[in-house]
Amino acid sequence: MPEVEILSGLERRVDLTVSIADVEKQVQAQLKRVARTAKVQGFRPGKAPLSLIERSHGPGIRYDVINAEVGRSLDKVVEDANLRVAGSPSLEPKTEGVEEGIMAFSATFEVYPEVQVPDLSTLTIKRANTAVGDEEVQRTIDILRKQRANYEVREGREAQDDDRITLDFTGTIDGIAFEGGSAEKFPFVLGQGRMLPEFETAVRGMKAGESKTFPLNFPEEYGSKEVAGKTAEFAITVTEVAEPILPELDAEFAKSLGQQEGDVEKLLADVRANIEREVKARTHARTKASVMDAMAEASTFDVPKSLVERDAQGRVEAAREELKQRGVPNAESVPIPLEAFSAESERRVRLGLLVSELVQAADLKAKPEQVRQRIEEFAQNYEQPAQVVAYYLSDRERRAEIEAIVLEDNVVDHIVSKAQVTDEEVPFDEIMGTN
Repeated sequence: MPEVEILSGLERRVDLTVSIADVEKQVQAQLKRVARTAKVQGFRPGKAPLSLIERSHGPGIRYDVINAEVGRSLDKVVEDANLRVAGSPSLEPKTEGVEEGIMAFSATFEVYPEVQVPDLSTLTIKRANTAVGDEEVQRTIDILRKQRANYEVREGREAQDDDRITLDFTGTIDGIAFEGGSAEKFPFVLGQGRMLPEFETAVRGMKAGESKTFPLNFPEEYGSKEVAGKTAEFAITVTEVAEPILPELDAEFAKSLGQQEGDVEKLLADVRANIEREVKARTHARTKASVMDAMAEASTFDVPKSLVERDAQGRVEAAREELKQRGVPNAESVPIPLEAFSAESERRVRLGLLVSELVQAADLKAKPEQVRQRIEEFAQNYEQPAQVVAYYLSDRERRAEIEAIVLEDNVVDHIVSKAQVTDEEVPFDEIMGTN
């Protein structure tokens, strides 16, 4: 059996040989099969000379036969050595010291590492918790009311957060107006972050009819390269300040949010249930991040470079697709170096190997009843939950997505049950991303 050479880390190399006579025997057999039905100009089907078939089909058939023979030889070496190959092997032909009648190749490949799951009892995990009470429900209701506000123009009112401001503005850099820097009767709601902070600060406190000129520093990462990192001067004139008038929390408001009976108490109960589901999902995601960070930090085994490169390449393609969706020109040719994703890709591959090993060792596979329960929970976000459940249970691809989520949950729950856990109270605004 050919000897498998350890190069470095997970990289291995083995020399393989193929008999030229055996290759040619297979090539001739395949050429004869092709010749029976081949259509060659000037000859009836199946009557062309074998020499012509050799010229037209021989190179391709020979290439495929050699690849198949080398593949079989490599598979036997890998099986006999009890190796798991990661990625695709690299083949190089050898000429020096090769016997007559033999083709020799050097196959270089990586193997999967021996994955060592860390001692879970030594891991330190932060488990996120967020309380949902009457205050959180009321604040959510208030946000819903603001989203449905009507605005009434107020003469002499100083602009303040939540007011709808209408203004004219002109921006210049070194005295020259720039694209997208001017508008007339432009409306926006103050305090919602639609405009840059310096712009909103300048507008705050102004009344209709007042004007102001002020400098504004565009951030280095601003979307428009023309102005990113530069300082502009804006001249603004407020033309209207409108105060928000919020709808009352009554039957009409309840109906506008889908509570067909107009029952305010039922609306509040529905809002609370929705908040609790969302908070549960977000705190779990935060706890999961802590678990995965701890697992990654506690593991030291090498990961296959080929798998890291494959993951990074997938992320590059996803980044290009996102650029295309955003309408960025030349998205296909924009330089996106693999190195930008290498560190995160290595972490993802490492965690994938760890999770796979832990699932097998602790039998954490997703059970059918767990999958159904998760689908039913997910379906509560829709108007007709029963239809959503039936759809997911009948569609294998959609069901597989839920199975993957349940599998991750099983892993997280298992690690949390073994690790050193500290409960972390996360403020409602922070977990919901509203602060």
